[in-house]
Amino acid sequence: MTDWLTSAAVMLGAALLFVGLFRKLGLGATLGYIVGGILIGPYVLGLVGDAAAINQVSEIGIALLLFLVGLELQPSRLWRLRKEILGLGLAQLLAAGLALSVLVWWALGLQPAVALAIGLSLGLSSTAQVLPMLRSTGELNSPYGEKAFSILLLQDLALIPLITLFGVLSVRPDPEAPGGLEMAGLTIAAVIGLVLAGRFLIVPLFRLIGRLGERELFVVASLFTVLGAAAVMHSMHLSVALGAFVAGVMLAESPYRHELESDVEPFRSVLLGLFFLSVGMLLDLRVVAAQPLTVLGLAAAVILLKAATLYPITRAFGVRPGRGISLALLLSQAGEFGFVLFAAGASGRIISTEQASLLGAVVTTSMVATPFLMRLIGWLQRRRPEAHVDREGPEFSPETNAIVVGYGRFGQTVAQMLMAKRIPVTLIDSKPDQIDLAGEFGTKVYYGDGTRIDLLRTAGAADAEAILFCQDGDALTAEQLAPILEAFPQATVMVRVFDRRHALALAGLDVALLQREVLDSAVTMGRAALQRLGVGEREALRVEREYRERDDERLQLQMESGDLKTGFERSFATTPLDD
Repeated sequence: MTDWLTSAAVMLGAALLFVGLFRKLGLGATLGYIVGGILIGPYVLGLVGDAAAINQVSEIGIALLLFLVGLELQPSRLWRLRKEILGLGLAQLLAAGLALSVLVWWALGLQPAVALAIGLSLGLSSTAQVLPMLRSTGELNSPYGEKAFSILLLQDLALIPLITLFGVLSVRPDPEAPGGLEMAGLTIAAVIGLVLAGRFLIVPLFRLIGRLGERELFVVASLFTVLGAAAVMHSMHLSVALGAFVAGVMLAESPYRHELESDVEPFRSVLLGLFFLSVGMLLDLRVVAAQPLTVLGLAAAVILLKAATLYPITRAFGVRPGRGISLALLLSQAGEFGFVLFAAGASGRIISTEQASLLGAVVTTSMVATPFLMRLIGWLQRRRPEAHVDREGPEFSPETNAIVVGYGRFGQTVAQMLMAKRIPVTLIDSKPDQIDLAGEFGTKVYYGDGTRIDLLRTAGAADAEAILFCQDGDALTAEQLAPILEAFPQATVMVRVFDRRHALALAGLDVALLQREVLDSAVTMGRAALQRLGVGEREALRVEREYRERDDERLQLQMESGDLKTGFERSFATTPLDD
């Protein structure tokens, strides 16, 4: 117990010191964790002994990261980014993976199939490094950030077949462990089983906990879902990360998705930090000292090959030259999943322990180079006319009475009418161009996804009197809106809906107003057309009033029946207004 307490205190102290220092220097938290781990590890100061055990525990951080990636896999977002994910992401992985496979085959003399597995593994970039960087600069939901996210998402999905590929190639001494083909079959069966368990057990469990209103139980259930799925996969000699990823996917459409993200995020951050500390501790400096030129040369080759293969692909997908260079450098490092895959390769005896250590050193070196590449990107951006400007999130917003989500042409009108009576308003939008345009007119709009409960809470929604959703289109669903209404019952919620179908989709929710976006302008134009065609002003106003009454009556009947055709006999098309 004393040894573990001492080790935990040393690790947390190293994290505080080096992460704080490296953030101050602008070099990023990941590099701070790795350097801190190197110094307290067995090859320098030797302050912490059992780095392998710490690595096993901290791999839960990787599992939580994959769980959060799975939660991002909403069908609507996947469909919108399908070209980038299946086109840009797949092209990057194949091009970089094949080029790196040739490099590994030539440098290490591996068998072609093993070299392909290793090359594809090196083709994965660091989700743990890149996503926090994009979040911190406010570019995650920009076109540039979404392209990076799409590539990372495809790479994270590629982890699944790569794990299976390593299993197929493995030469396992344990007769009880499944062979390669058996492992592939077990993987498919386990994924199907977890999806069914999520639909019929986990989602109802969260629904029950939501009704109980116990925050602590929700956190416990979140961790139970991740660790339970990971434990099931581990018991079958399958990937722990794969189990956590599937757990995230099966809850992606849950109305509690945003709460799950906010509950799991602190655990992910701490455990992922411990993972990078253990990476530094496990870095065998003897391998680096014995072959320094090989490690540095391979790391440089990985960075150059990945950047060189990605840049022309980004240009083919319409990315501007400057942004293409930035994106290529941003994703040029090898990723943290390389450690997991190389360890699997060593345990499966397809590569030696020394080769796994060498490849781990290459991955670590390329990740260490990332903060310096980010500085190069920053220098390139400052030289470009469209230099990046940081966009603040709503955590910087003052106290407010109302929150307006979506500051387009609709949201601007709503917000200005509130401002006319000096009502404090917090404006939120997820489109960087819209935020920049508003800033040119002196209006402060905060960056973020206004449908996220944690972000709304940061913006002051717990004390706000009104939350007004003014986004374009019909992207706001009942599954997103219901937990918001539950989380902020004191607030009056109004929603701009795209059309009658969108209004019906939100029927039954305790919303103060569902405002169809073109209704009033269409009615105004219809009244004006009647007057131009010779109908008197009073009669035109009577038509407008009668139309609104009939339309409200039809909408109420449609909401009750769920049938869009209900009440059609009340329309003027079948029952004109009598003179």
